[in-house]
Amino acid sequence: MHSLGIWGWGMQSDCKVAIIGAGPNGLSLAAHLKEQGTEFRIFGRAMETWDTRMPKGMLLKSDGFASSLYAPDDKFSYADYCGEHGIPYAPLGLPPSLETFSAYGHAFQQDLVPELEEKMVVSLRQEEAGGYVLALDDGTTCHTRSVVVAAGITHFARMPDALAGAPRHLVSHSAGHHDLSRFKGRKIAVIGAGSSATDIAGLLHREGAEAHLVCRDTLWFSGRMPDHRSLRSRLRSPNSPIGPGWRSFLCARFPHLYHHLPSQQRIAIARGHLGPAPAYFARDMVMGRAYMHLGLQPQAATPKGDGVELVLVNKHGETRTLEVDHVIAATGYKPALARLPFLDESLHRQIDAIDDVPELGAAFEASTAGLYFIGALAVHSFGPFVRFACGAAFTAPRLSRHLARH
Repeated sequence: MHSLGIWGWGMQSDCKVAIIGAGPNGLSLAAHLKEQGTEFRIFGRAMETWDTRMPKGMLLKSDGFASSLYAPDDKFSYADYCGEHGIPYAPLGLPPSLETFSAYGHAFQQDLVPELEEKMVVSLRQEEAGGYVLALDDGTTCHTRSVVVAAGITHFARMPDALAGAPRHLVSHSAGHHDLSRFKGRKIAVIGAGSSATDIAGLLHREGAEAHLVCRDTLWFSGRMPDHRSLRSRLRSPNSPIGPGWRSFLCARFPHLYHHLPSQQRIAIARGHLGPAPAYFARDMVMGRAYMHLGLQPQAATPKGDGVELVLVNKHGETRTLEVDHVIAATGYKPALARLPFLDESLHRQIDAIDDVPELGAAFEASTAGLYFIGALAVHSFGPFVRFACGAAFTAPRLSRHLARH
């Protein structure tokens, strides 16, 4: 039960743990806390990033076996959901659609985390006597001993410097486009070489747009993992939830050991491993369908008529122009504490960080006691595995056990 009382500018409701964010990480953690009997509140809109920040018709890069949210005892897996609803499923070779995965996430929430409060946190600050105060968008507050920030990638969209000053009605980030049908009949440049870029270019073509894909190097499509592999093949390149290869295998299997590496080595691996690489199925979506501009990157974007003139430059400094109706930067995400709109400035200053990404303890705790970060903001401390939905398999049980003890 929540204790109620008057505090500040709204109603105060006490709890032991508050979770900010209701994506795969936040929901998985809540399911584990509930199983353990730990009092919590969770705030946010279920699967919001998947419902509003990713393009309709997209296929997930993860295989079926790596696309679950995680409840205790592996309840409510993606495979179970597909089986119950007659949805085709395979561990490998049949990537989930965005719509199916989102529906699965909502079903997980409704069944295992019905306590979700669809309120947005507008401010998080630390109290002088300890603990934290969350101000919510309905005018109420929540006082809590511990806060887990599971904010996903929503706030971290990265725009290239060359495009940052351009008008947003002409140049935008891929995170702003859930429905691409409005670009039918228009000429669109997509900047990037990863899954987001190829997905959007392919889906734009499907919607009847003229898609131009601009990549500073070339496109490297990941291969499809065979259903059956020889022992020799598996030893040379073991499979993992985040892809094949020994480095991916070790990152996914031993994130707790990754945490003990020197900080600069951890950061280098997090930045350099799993770079842009479209999924194997994206090849057929873009090859012969989108116009390719390889070995080029944007230098400037200026309004011209009703559209935009994009200046592209190659590694030799040679330029060319491309006139389009709109530019979509599918240039990924850069986690940073400063980009969390609800984080109080004074609290931000107290958090030990490298490149504005928090340095976390073995239980995901920041230098400010009682404050935890999971998902994208935990990558420097625990490796690339924890930034994906499948990373909740490690994060949720580990953090929930710690919170139950403390």
